[in-house]
Amino acid sequence: MLSDVRIIEIEALGPAPFASMLLADLGADVITVHRKTASDVPGKGDNNLLDRGKRSIALDLKVPEDIAVLKALLRGADGLIEGFRPGVMERLGLGPDECLSLQPRLVYGRMTGWGQDGPKAGEAGHDLNYIGLSGALWYASPGGTAPFPPPTLVGDIGGGALYLVIGILSALLKARATGQGTIVDAAIVDGSAHMMNLLMSLRAAGSFQTERGHSLLDGPHWSRTYQCSDGLFLSVQCLEPKFYRIFLERLGLEGDSAFEQQFEESLWPDLGARLASLFTSQSRAHWLALFRGSDACVGPVLSPDDAATDPHMAARGVWQDLDGRLQAAAAPRFDGKKPTPASPSPYRGQHTAEILAELKGDASAR
Repeated sequence: MLSDVRIIEIEALGPAPFASMLLADLGADVITVHRKTASDVPGKGDNNLLDRGKRSIALDLKVPEDIAVLKALLRGADGLIEGFRPGVMERLGLGPDECLSLQPRLVYGRMTGWGQDGPKAGEAGHDLNYIGLSGALWYASPGGTAPFPPPTLVGDIGGGALYLVIGILSALLKARATGQGTIVDAAIVDGSAHMMNLLMSLRAAGSFQTERGHSLLDGPHWSRTYQCSDGLFLSVQCLEPKFYRIFLERLGLEGDSAFEQQFEESLWPDLGARLASLFTSQSRAHWLALFRGSDACVGPVLSPDDAATDPHMAARGVWQDLDGRLQAAAAPRFDGKKPTPASPSPYRGQHTAEILAELKGDASAR
Protein backbone atom coordinates (compact mmCIF):
# COMPACT_ATOMS: atom_id res chain seq x y z
CA MET A 1 0.00 0.00 0.00
CA LEU A 2 2.90 2.40 0.71
CA SER A 3 5.44 1.11 -1.79
CA ASP A 4 6.19 4.63 -3.06
CA VAL A 5 6.86 6.04 0.41
CA ARG A 6 10.35 6.28 1.92
CA ILE A 7 10.76 6.80 5.66
CA ILE A 8 14.05 7.52 7.40
CA GLU A 9 14.03 6.31 11.00
CA ILE A 10 16.61 7.42 13.56
CA GLU A 11 17.26 4.51 15.92
CA ALA A 12 15.32 4.88 19.16
CA LEU A 13 13.41 2.78 21.67
CA GLY A 14 9.89 1.36 21.85
CA PRO A 15 7.13 3.28 20.09
CA ALA A 16 9.26 4.93 17.37
CA PRO A 17 10.62 1.67 15.89
CA PHE A 18 7.18 0.09 16.30
CA ALA A 19 5.65 2.91 14.25
CA SER A 20 8.23 2.51 11.48
CA MET A 21 7.76 -1.29 11.58
CA LEU A 22 4.05 -0.76 10.97
CA LEU A 23 4.82 1.51 8.02
CA ALA A 24 7.23 -1.13 6.67
CA ASP A 25 4.52 -3.77 7.13
CA LEU A 26 2.32 -1.57 4.95
CA GLY A 27 4.97 -1.55 2.22
CA ALA A 28 6.99 1.59 2.90
CA ASP A 29 10.74 1.61 2.23
CA VAL A 30 11.98 2.23 5.76
CA ILE A 31 15.67 2.94 6.22
CA THR A 32 16.76 2.76 9.83
CA VAL A 33 19.77 4.82 10.80
CA HIS A 34 21.36 2.58 13.40
CA ARG A 35 24.16 3.60 15.70
CA LYS A 36 27.44 1.95 14.82
CA THR A 37 27.46 0.15 18.18
CA ALA A 38 24.52 -1.71 19.68
CA SER A 39 22.49 -0.32 22.54
CA ASP A 40 22.88 -1.93 25.95
CA VAL A 41 19.13 -1.59 26.60
CA PRO A 42 17.40 -5.02 26.84
CA GLY A 43 15.50 -5.87 23.67
CA LYS A 44 17.26 -3.25 21.55
CA GLY A 45 20.31 -5.10 20.30
CA ASP A 46 21.16 -6.29 16.82
CA ASN A 47 18.56 -8.01 14.64
CA ASN A 48 15.63 -6.55 16.57
CA LEU A 49 12.16 -7.87 15.73
CA LEU A 50 10.84 -4.31 15.37
CA ASP A 51 13.29 -3.78 12.49
CA ARG A 52 11.62 -6.40 10.31
CA GLY A 53 11.06 -5.33 6.74
CA LYS A 54 13.47 -2.39 7.05
CA ARG A 55 16.91 -1.63 5.67
CA SER A 56 19.75 -0.63 7.97
CA ILE A 57 22.52 1.89 7.56
CA ALA A 58 25.00 2.46 10.41
CA LEU A 59 25.95 6.10 11.01
CA ASP A 60 27.48 8.14 13.81
CA LEU A 61 25.44 11.33 14.01
CA LYS A 62 28.26 13.12 15.84
CA VAL A 63 30.50 12.77 12.78
CA PRO A 64 30.05 15.47 10.07
CA GLU A 65 30.54 13.01 7.21
CA ASP A 66 27.79 10.76 8.54
CA ILE A 67 25.49 13.74 9.12
CA ALA A 68 26.03 14.59 5.45
CA VAL A 69 24.94 11.06 4.47
CA LEU A 70 21.76 11.40 6.55
CA LYS A 71 20.97 14.75 4.98
CA ALA A 72 21.40 13.23 1.53
CA LEU A 73 18.93 10.52 2.50
CA LEU A 74 16.44 13.11 3.71
CA ARG A 75 16.53 14.95 0.37
CA GLY A 76 14.89 11.90 -1.19
CA ALA A 77 12.64 10.93 1.72
CA ASP A 78 8.95 11.39 2.38
CA GLY A 79 9.17 11.14 6.15
CA LEU A 80 11.47 11.11 9.15
CA ILE A 81 10.83 9.41 12.51
CA GLU A 82 12.81 10.32 15.61
CA GLY A 83 12.20 9.38 19.24
CA PHE A 84 14.58 11.54 21.24
CA ARG A 85 13.81 13.98 24.02
CA PRO A 86 12.92 17.49 22.79
CA GLY A 87 15.97 19.42 21.60
CA VAL A 88 18.27 16.49 20.83
CA MET A 89 17.73 16.59 17.07
CA GLU A 90 18.14 20.37 17.08
CA ARG A 91 21.50 20.04 18.83
CA LEU A 92 22.59 17.59 16.11
CA GLY A 93 21.67 20.17 13.47
CA LEU A 94 18.78 17.94 12.35
CA GLY A 95 15.79 19.82 13.73
CA PRO A 96 12.65 20.43 11.70
CA ASP A 97 13.85 23.72 10.21
CA GLU A 98 17.08 22.18 8.91
CA CYS A 99 15.41 19.04 7.58
CA LEU A 100 12.50 20.82 5.92
CA SER A 101 14.98 23.12 4.19
CA LEU A 102 16.47 19.98 2.62
CA GLN A 103 13.07 18.51 1.66
CA PRO A 104 10.15 20.98 1.91
CA ARG A 105 7.51 18.23 1.71
CA LEU A 106 9.10 16.14 4.46
CA VAL A 107 6.83 14.76 7.18
CA TYR A 108 8.85 15.15 10.38
CA GLY A 109 7.53 12.63 12.92
CA ARG A 110 8.47 13.18 16.56
CA MET A 111 7.72 10.49 19.16
CA THR A 112 7.91 11.36 22.86
CA GLY A 113 6.15 10.52 26.07
CA TRP A 114 5.40 13.99 27.37
CA GLY A 115 5.33 15.94 24.09
CA GLN A 116 7.53 18.65 22.65
CA ASP A 117 6.43 21.24 25.21
CA GLY A 118 4.94 21.51 28.68
CA PRO A 119 6.48 21.38 32.18
CA LYS A 120 7.52 17.71 31.92
CA ALA A 121 8.79 17.77 28.31
CA GLY A 122 12.43 17.42 29.29
CA GLU A 123 11.97 14.70 31.91
CA ALA A 124 12.56 10.97 31.54
CA GLY A 125 9.58 8.64 31.73
CA HIS A 126 8.17 5.33 30.64
CA ASP A 127 4.87 3.77 29.61
CA LEU A 128 3.33 3.55 33.10
CA ASN A 129 4.33 7.13 33.93
CA TYR A 130 2.74 8.54 30.79
CA ILE A 131 -0.57 6.71 31.04
CA GLY A 132 -0.68 7.33 34.79
CA LEU A 133 -0.59 11.08 34.13
CA SER A 134 -2.96 10.99 31.14
CA GLY A 135 -5.78 9.17 32.94
CA ALA A 136 -5.52 6.05 30.80
CA LEU A 137 -4.14 3.88 33.63
CA TRP A 138 -7.01 4.59 36.00
CA TYR A 139 -9.38 1.77 34.96
CA ALA A 140 -6.68 -0.79 34.18
CA SER A 141 -7.57 -3.28 36.94
CA PRO A 142 -10.57 -4.19 39.08
CA GLY A 143 -11.52 -1.89 41.94
CA GLY A 144 -9.53 -2.55 45.09
CA THR A 145 -6.44 -3.70 43.20
CA ALA A 146 -3.44 -1.74 41.95
CA PRO A 147 -3.88 -0.46 38.37
CA PHE A 148 -1.62 -2.34 35.99
CA PRO A 149 -2.37 -2.76 32.25
CA PRO A 150 -0.72 -5.08 29.73
CA PRO A 151 2.81 -3.63 29.47
CA THR A 152 3.37 -1.07 26.65
CA LEU A 153 0.05 -1.64 24.88
CA VAL A 154 -1.94 1.33 26.20
CA GLY A 155 0.90 3.85 26.23
CA ASP A 156 3.87 3.10 23.99
CA ILE A 157 1.92 1.35 21.27
CA GLY A 158 -1.71 2.54 21.50
CA GLY A 159 -1.21 6.13 22.60
CA GLY A 160 2.22 6.53 21.02
CA ALA A 161 3.16 4.51 17.94
CA LEU A 162 -0.31 4.24 16.43
CA TYR A 163 -0.99 7.95 16.81
CA LEU A 164 2.38 8.71 15.24
CA VAL A 165 1.49 6.53 12.25
CA ILE A 166 -1.91 8.20 11.92
CA GLY A 167 -0.23 11.59 12.02
CA ILE A 168 2.37 10.62 9.45
CA LEU A 169 -0.18 9.17 7.04
CA SER A 170 -2.35 12.30 7.38
CA ALA A 171 0.65 14.56 6.78
CA LEU A 172 1.74 12.50 3.76
CA LEU A 173 -1.66 13.16 2.18
CA LYS A 174 -1.22 16.86 2.82
CA ALA A 175 2.32 16.84 1.39
CA ARG A 176 1.15 15.17 -1.80
CA ALA A 177 -1.68 17.63 -2.21
CA THR A 178 0.26 20.80 -1.36
CA GLY A 179 3.98 20.00 -1.45
CA GLN A 180 4.19 21.26 2.13
CA GLY A 181 5.76 19.24 4.92
CA THR A 182 4.45 18.91 8.47
CA ILE A 183 5.88 18.37 11.95
CA VAL A 184 3.99 15.61 13.75
CA ASP A 185 4.20 15.91 17.56
CA ALA A 186 3.05 12.47 18.76
CA ALA A 187 3.03 12.34 22.57
CA ILE A 188 1.96 9.28 24.52
CA VAL A 189 0.14 11.45 27.07
CA ASP A 190 -1.93 12.97 24.25
CA GLY A 191 -2.75 9.75 22.45
CA SER A 192 -3.53 7.68 25.53
CA ALA A 193 -5.80 10.42 26.85
CA HIS A 194 -7.56 10.58 23.48
CA MET A 195 -8.11 6.80 23.66
CA MET A 196 -10.19 7.40 26.80
CA ASN A 197 -12.95 9.20 24.92
CA LEU A 198 -15.11 6.10 24.50
CA LEU A 199 -15.15 5.65 28.28
CA MET A 200 -15.66 9.39 28.74
CA SER A 201 -18.72 9.18 26.49
CA LEU A 202 -20.09 6.45 28.76
CA ARG A 203 -19.34 8.61 31.79
CA ALA A 204 -21.19 11.52 30.23
CA ALA A 205 -24.17 9.20 29.74
CA GLY A 206 -24.03 8.09 33.37
CA SER A 207 -22.77 4.58 32.64
CA PHE A 208 -19.26 5.06 34.01
CA GLN A 209 -18.11 6.36 37.38
CA THR A 210 -14.83 7.90 38.45
CA GLU A 211 -14.59 5.46 41.36
CA ARG A 212 -13.17 2.20 40.08
CA GLY A 213 -15.24 -0.97 40.25
CA HIS A 214 -18.65 0.68 39.97
CA SER A 215 -19.17 0.98 36.21
CA LEU A 216 -20.52 -1.17 33.42
CA LEU A 217 -17.13 -2.38 32.19
CA ASP A 218 -15.06 -2.59 35.37
CA GLY A 219 -17.42 -3.77 38.11
CA PRO A 220 -20.04 -6.33 37.07
CA HIS A 221 -19.75 -10.09 37.47
CA TRP A 222 -20.35 -10.37 33.73
CA SER A 223 -17.34 -8.21 32.79
CA ARG A 224 -14.18 -9.76 34.23
CA THR A 225 -11.88 -12.77 34.07
CA TYR A 226 -12.27 -15.98 36.06
CA GLN A 227 -9.83 -18.72 37.01
CA CYS A 228 -10.72 -22.33 36.31
CA SER A 229 -9.81 -25.52 38.20
CA ASP A 230 -6.66 -25.99 36.11
CA GLY A 231 -5.36 -22.50 36.88
CA LEU A 232 -6.23 -21.17 33.41
CA PHE A 233 -8.47 -18.17 32.81
CA LEU A 234 -11.69 -17.26 31.00
CA SER A 235 -12.80 -13.84 29.81
CA VAL A 236 -16.47 -12.98 30.35
CA GLN A 237 -18.08 -9.83 28.98
CA CYS A 238 -21.74 -10.36 28.11
CA LEU A 239 -22.80 -6.71 28.32
CA GLU A 240 -25.99 -6.78 26.25
CA PRO A 241 -29.01 -8.41 27.99
CA LYS A 242 -29.59 -10.81 25.08
CA PHE A 243 -26.04 -12.14 25.41
CA TYR A 244 -26.29 -12.21 29.21
CA ARG A 245 -29.40 -14.40 28.96
CA ILE A 246 -27.48 -16.91 26.86
CA PHE A 247 -24.67 -16.84 29.43
CA LEU A 248 -27.12 -17.68 32.24
CA GLU A 249 -28.84 -20.38 30.19
CA ARG A 250 -25.59 -22.18 29.43
CA LEU A 251 -24.71 -22.15 33.13
CA GLY A 252 -28.17 -23.26 34.21
CA LEU A 253 -28.69 -20.02 36.12
CA GLU A 254 -31.78 -18.76 34.31
CA GLY A 255 -34.54 -18.13 36.78
CA ASP A 256 -32.12 -17.26 39.58
CA SER A 257 -33.63 -14.05 40.93
CA ALA A 258 -30.28 -12.50 41.82
CA PHE A 259 -28.59 -13.30 38.50
CA GLU A 260 -31.66 -12.06 36.64
CA GLN A 261 -30.94 -8.54 37.94
CA GLN A 262 -28.04 -7.94 35.60
CA PHE A 263 -27.56 -4.23 36.25
CA GLU A 264 -28.17 -4.15 40.00
CA GLU A 265 -24.80 -2.90 41.20
CA SER A 266 -25.31 -3.91 44.83
CA LEU A 267 -25.47 -7.58 43.74
CA TRP A 268 -22.30 -7.57 41.62
CA PRO A 269 -19.79 -8.49 44.36
CA ASP A 270 -21.82 -11.48 45.59
CA LEU A 271 -22.63 -12.70 42.07
CA GLY A 272 -18.98 -12.37 41.10
CA ALA A 273 -17.99 -14.50 44.06
CA ARG A 274 -20.58 -17.13 43.10
CA LEU A 275 -19.30 -17.26 39.54
CA ALA A 276 -15.70 -17.44 40.73
CA SER A 277 -16.60 -20.48 42.84
CA LEU A 278 -18.50 -22.07 39.97
CA PHE A 279 -15.73 -21.61 37.40
CA THR A 280 -13.09 -23.06 39.72
CA SER A 281 -15.09 -26.31 39.83
CA GLN A 282 -14.16 -27.31 36.27
CA SER A 283 -11.30 -26.93 33.80
CA ARG A 284 -11.17 -24.22 31.18
CA ALA A 285 -11.66 -26.83 28.46
CA HIS A 286 -14.94 -27.82 30.12
CA TRP A 287 -16.25 -24.27 30.12
CA LEU A 288 -15.11 -23.55 26.58
CA ALA A 289 -16.94 -26.65 25.40
CA LEU A 290 -20.05 -25.51 27.28
CA PHE A 291 -20.05 -22.06 25.64
CA ARG A 292 -18.73 -23.12 22.22
CA GLY A 293 -20.71 -21.69 19.29
CA SER A 294 -22.82 -19.42 21.49
CA ASP A 295 -23.15 -15.64 21.80
CA ALA A 296 -22.45 -15.73 25.54
CA CYS A 297 -19.25 -13.71 25.01
CA VAL A 298 -17.01 -16.11 26.91
CA GLY A 299 -13.51 -17.01 25.73
CA PRO A 300 -10.05 -18.09 26.86
CA VAL A 301 -7.28 -15.82 28.09
CA LEU A 302 -4.30 -17.09 26.10
CA SER A 303 -0.59 -16.49 26.13
CA PRO A 304 0.89 -15.47 22.75
CA ASP A 305 2.25 -19.02 22.33
CA ASP A 306 -1.17 -20.54 22.98
CA ALA A 307 -2.86 -17.93 20.79
CA ALA A 308 -0.67 -19.04 17.87
CA THR A 309 -2.25 -22.51 17.97
CA ASP A 310 -5.84 -21.41 18.54
CA PRO A 311 -7.98 -22.54 15.56
CA HIS A 312 -9.34 -19.07 14.81
CA MET A 313 -6.01 -17.30 15.12
CA ALA A 314 -4.26 -20.03 13.14
CA ALA A 315 -6.87 -19.90 10.37
CA ARG A 316 -6.24 -16.18 9.97
CA GLY A 317 -2.47 -16.59 10.23
CA VAL A 318 -2.22 -13.94 12.90
CA TRP A 319 0.83 -15.35 14.67
CA GLN A 320 3.84 -16.32 12.58
CA ASP A 321 7.27 -17.77 13.18
CA LEU A 322 9.95 -15.72 11.43
CA ASP A 323 13.63 -16.33 12.03
CA GLY A 324 12.66 -18.65 14.88
CA ARG A 325 10.78 -15.85 16.67
CA LEU A 326 7.06 -15.71 17.30
CA GLN A 327 5.54 -12.47 16.06
CA ALA A 328 2.22 -11.12 14.89
CA ALA A 329 1.53 -10.61 11.20
CA ALA A 330 0.92 -7.20 9.69
CA ALA A 331 -2.47 -5.59 10.28
CA PRO A 332 -4.91 -4.46 9.01
CA ARG A 333 -5.68 -6.53 5.91
CA PHE A 334 -6.65 -5.35 2.47
CA ASP A 335 -9.00 -6.91 -0.11
CA GLY A 336 -9.43 -10.04 1.97
CA LYS A 337 -5.82 -11.13 1.51
CA LYS A 338 -3.73 -12.63 4.28
CA PRO A 339 -0.58 -10.66 5.08
CA THR A 340 2.61 -12.06 3.66
CA PRO A 341 5.45 -12.72 6.12
CA ALA A 342 7.72 -9.73 6.61
CA SER A 343 11.29 -9.89 5.44
CA PRO A 344 13.77 -10.67 8.24
CA SER A 345 15.11 -7.98 10.52
CA PRO A 346 18.44 -6.62 9.25
CA TYR A 347 21.62 -6.65 11.22
CA ARG A 348 23.10 -3.31 12.20
CA GLY A 349 24.49 -1.63 9.09
CA GLN A 350 23.56 -4.56 6.82
CA HIS A 351 22.53 -2.29 3.94
CA THR A 352 25.06 0.51 4.42
CA ALA A 353 26.99 -0.21 1.20
CA GLU A 354 23.76 -0.68 -0.78
CA ILE A 355 22.24 2.60 0.43
CA LEU A 356 25.46 4.56 -0.11
CA ALA A 357 25.62 3.19 -3.66
CA GLU A 358 22.04 4.36 -4.23
CA LEU A 359 22.94 7.83 -2.99
CA LYS A 360 25.99 7.92 -5.26
CA GLY A 361 23.80 6.91 -8.19
CA ASP A 362 21.33 9.68 -7.37
CA ALA A 363 24.15 12.21 -7.25
CA SER A 364 25.47 10.98 -10.60
CA ALA A 365 22.03 11.30 -12.13
CA ARG A 366 21.93 14.96 -11.12
